[in-house]
Amino acid sequence: MTGQKIVGLIGLAIAIVGAFVAIPYIALVLLILGLIAGWSIAREDTVRVIVTALALTAFAHYFDVVPAVGGYIAAILANFGLLTAGAAIMLILRNLHARFWPTARTA
Repeated sequence: MTGQKIVGLIGLAIAIVGAFVAIPYIALVLLILGLIAGWSIAREDTVRVIVTALALTAFAHYFDVVPAVGGYIAAILANFGLLTAGAAIMLILRNLHARFWPTARTA
């Protein structure tokens, strides 16, 4: 199992537990875990990760209307959206770094 998957599973566990229990600084923890996971995501998956982060953040609270469990599902998806937002931010920062500080090319 890769480090990226381990960080992702830890983030998923925190996102789920955080829906039921108040965890101080959960948003900060999930964003930092996302930044760590985003460091090793392949460049080909950049668009997929960014769209996932935007979609989870935008659509998570539509589950609030589901009776009894909707609030929990919305909180889990919103927390996981924070994790993927951290990964998306890292991918964007890596892309900016590659664009403005390209490595020296040898002929």
